[in-house]
Amino acid sequence: MSSGYRYELWCLARASGIRYCVFFCDTEVDHCREWNGKRQEKGEPSYDSNIFEDLVRRFERPDRRSRWDSPLYELVPFRDGVVELSPVIAEAVSYLTKKLDSKTRDVKVLQPTIATQSVRTTEANSLYEMDKATQEVVSAIVEAQSCGLGLAVNKLSLGPNLPTINLQRSVGLPELRSLRRTFIKLAGQYSLSGPPPPTDADSAKRMFVDYLNREIGA
Repeated sequence: MSSGYRYELWCLARASGIRYCVFFCDTEVDHCREWNGKRQEKGEPSYDSNIFEDLVRRFERPDRRSRWDSPLYELVPFRDGVVELSPVIAEAVSYLTKKLDSKTRDVKVLQPTIATQSVRTTEANSLYEMDKATQEVVSAIVEAQSCGLGLAVNKLSLGPNLPTINLQRSVGLPELRSLRRTFIKLAGQYSLSGPPPPTDADSAKRMFVDYLNREIGA
């Protein structure tokens, strides 16, 4: 495993706000090559010889001085027996399962940051739904203004479960697009520090209509 790949795993752990450690099974290359060869002879799952040698060349040993390689627990199966390895395994398990309290200082729970936080699938879906829902609202306003629907009373209804849009003046498509972009940007910024935007279309439309009523309504 390359150092870059371990760094990616560390970032994922930090984005999730969980504990993280590295196990390194320090086995001699000759022993690994022997294992792989025996598996090939038995017809068991194994690496092609060329692939195996390429993996050996690419492998980078973990370094406990790197944040993404710490804490590091090293196992040497061919040098140490099971009895000698047990304390290392027990220490790692204790680190991962130890209950946190105010006096626990040797266990680190990685805290997510904007730089390392991965975009969650739910957030991606939320932003997609918001983009789609706001576009439908803009299209409804443009169509209503072009047909003169509802403008006699300066109100436009998008449905029984949605608030009424209050239009005190004609709003052009460029302005609507600008307001829509600003709203989506604000919603995205809010999701970084709070809960993600709503995933259902009606909630997204309701939020956008409320925003429009504050900007261009009564």
